[in-house]
Amino acid sequence: MAKVPGFAKAFAGRWRIVEMDNWDSDFLDLVGEAHLTFRGKSDGEIAFGALKGFLDARYGTRDGSACAEFSWEGHDENDPSCGRGWAMIGSAGRLVGHFYIHNGDDSAFVCERRTRERT
Repeated sequence: MAKVPGFAKAFAGRWRIVEMDNWDSDFLDLVGEAHLTFRGKSDGEIAFGALKGFLDARYGTRDGSACAEFSWEGHDENDPSCGRGWAMIGSAGRLVGHFYIHNGDDSAFVCERRTRERT
């Protein structure tokens, strides 16, 4: 089993997307709870609106802070879609970053760590 990079531990788990510049909160939860999830050495998932993608993440630092950079591949309204993004741990333990859809929209985002699973 591959060793999980140290910086990956700071990002591990499910993060609730609470804000994006280009889409309002009603759209974010259109199909399910908007989230960004990091698992293991390089896996993860992003979902918001009608988009769901699977991550290929890499961890390191940016401007002295832990950073996750990722590419993603999945579907948006059942059409194949892909892109890239990045996230850093910001103030109050929130994730801040930017999400890009290949040949499409992009948006800054803010996430909060999920403290418990929904019932």
